[in-house]
Amino acid sequence: MIVTRTLIALLLGLALVATGPALAQSSADLEPDITIRQEEDRTIREYRINGELYAIEIRPSRGPSYYLVDHDGDGNFERQDGDRLAVPQWILRTF
Repeated sequence: MIVTRTLIALLLGLALVATGPALAQSSADLEPDITIRQEEDRTIREYRINGELYAIEIRPSRGPSYYLVDHDGDGNFERQDGDRLAVPQWILRTF
C-alpha cells in the first residue's frame, strides 16, 4: 500500500515534468511535497508541487482511503475513491 502511494506521487511528478514549459524547471522543484496531519479519526495527506495543492488523501481509521483531487488546477476538488490517483491535467505556463 505504501509502495503504491509512493509510486502515485512519483507518477504525478513525472506527468507534470512532461507538460511543456515545466521541462525548464529542475526535477527538485517538481518533487511532491507531502504534508501529513493526524486527526482523531483520520490521517490527512496533502500533496503539493511548487506550493500548489493538487490532491488530498483521507485515510479514515475505519473504512477505505479516498482522495480529493483538483484535476484542472481551478481549486475545485472532486472525490476519487480507491487507491489509484488520476494524474491532474494542468497546463503549466511561465510568464
